[in-house]
Amino acid sequence: MSGPPPHPRLAFLASDRPEAQEAKAALEARYGAATQDEADVVVALGGDGFMLEVLHQNLATRRPIYGMNRGSVGFLMNDYREDGLLERIAAAELSHIHPLRMRAEDAGGAEHEALAINEVSLLRETRQTAKLRILIDGRPRLAELICDGAMVATPAGSTAYNLSAHGPIIPIDAQVLALTPISAFRPRRWRGALLSHRAKVTFEILEADKRPVSAVADNVEVRNVVRVEVVEDRSISLVMLFDAGRSLEERMLAEQFQA
Repeated sequence: MSGPPPHPRLAFLASDRPEAQEAKAALEARYGAATQDEADVVVALGGDGFMLEVLHQNLATRRPIYGMNRGSVGFLMNDYREDGLLERIAAAELSHIHPLRMRAEDAGGAEHEALAINEVSLLRETRQTAKLRILIDGRPRLAELICDGAMVATPAGSTAYNLSAHGPIIPIDAQVLALTPISAFRPRRWRGALLSHRAKVTFEILEADKRPVSAVADNVEVRNVVRVEVVEDRSISLVMLFDAGRSLEERMLAEQFQA
């Protein structure tokens, strides 16, 4: 997908935070207010969580999203300024991201499907640790992982939950996924794996009755799962816009050199 036209129509979306709502009113008064259906670019005002919401809202339309930070965490957002917005968007650098598609089967045999822009995570539901078997492209790679959980993260999501679980930061164009354990107990020294973006990751939940596990694709949770498959869906390409010199690639590189 190419970038926005020279004089884009803008739709402003804001989180519930007062500062985001105030920014929305000020920007609409200055630049006009198109609907999402009319807009060439969607401007998201909030934090990273709100950016994920807006990306999910635009999975079908695939309109470019330009975020400005009016929240608490703004790794995926540009700095907030009212002046020069059209010029900033015109000069913006594009980052293309592809979501993960989760297919989960629960203990009752029902199948569930959801998309995740950041990660698909499996989490224990009780005090009992989870027991997982991990297969890559149908081949068993880890017969038993005893843990609090595990996740598959996209490059865009590698600086979020994945990083807090000591997973690697992945360059946005690396065509790699991170498979990261959450508080692994056995094997204690296993720190996860880097996988091709074409890999299909399958989790089989062992002792599911005794050790129930939930699967979460961004904000969609499926409880009491017995099997979860995760693949990257490259038929969907979302476009995020970042100020010149502050691309997502640059941010992720800089994050690796933080003290």
